[in-house]
Amino acid sequence: MVQPARNLDGSNTKARLAVWKFTSCDGCQLSLLDCEDELLQLADCVEIAYFMEASSATSPGPYDLSLVEGSVTTADEVRRIHEIRAQSRILVTIGACATAGGIQALRNFSDVDDFIAAVYAHPEYIDTLKTSTPIGAHVPVDFELHGCPINKRQLLEVISAFLHQRPPQVPAHSVCIECKMRGNVCVWVAHGTPCLGPVTHAGCGAICPTYSRGCYGCYGPKENPNTVSLCHWWQQELGAEKALVIEYLRNFNAASPVFEAASRKLEGDDGQE
Repeated sequence: MVQPARNLDGSNTKARLAVWKFTSCDGCQLSLLDCEDELLQLADCVEIAYFMEASSATSPGPYDLSLVEGSVTTADEVRRIHEIRAQSRILVTIGACATAGGIQALRNFSDVDDFIAAVYAHPEYIDTLKTSTPIGAHVPVDFELHGCPINKRQLLEVISAFLHQRPPQVPAHSVCIECKMRGNVCVWVAHGTPCLGPVTHAGCGAICPTYSRGCYGCYGPKENPNTVSLCHWWQQELGAEKALVIEYLRNFNAASPVFEAASRKLEGDDGQE
């Protein structure tokens, strides 16, 4: 539940909230709309000044809290994120696209011009950057909320925390802890199923392992993940092919520094010239 709070400048007026979209699928914004009853409580606590997914009615900045979904993939988006940062006292990135470049960051491992030529009849009309990068690569970010999509309960906690000027209480442990909390049998130990759970940030409730599937790393790397050990065990103990390990690492959070470094190392390219 989001509790009423004073504006971040100490006044009694409602804090002004803005929600922005960059290159993404809109799933993280939909997670906020999916809050339903909680969203009504949120509307009582803040002024939703800009949220195009919910309403075409908008108000100009400045904004007390901006939530940004999506990665930066065009020159126009580079310009926009700097403008948004300048208008926002607090800026929080939400989801794998905004925090790690998203699934579209797979372009970072190849030549985007080849993709454009293969997909579009008139490639000359496409204006895009060579890479897909997180918001934090362009402007200072006050907090990153991971997930593909994000956990709506975690999102409400982040909003409430910043409105009350306290640190968000978002767990930093791995998906393995969530499996233990749900009483799951470890799919890796019991069935030899490759699983990114040991190196992935918690938040999903261990959905995939609960249904006997390995974790796909939707919430990105947890704090201090040991990807070197994980890759070793997958290959040496589970007999996983190198290509499979790279495929798992290059998913929703392919461009997160930890997963990217691990996948490049497996390819024999550590990214250094």
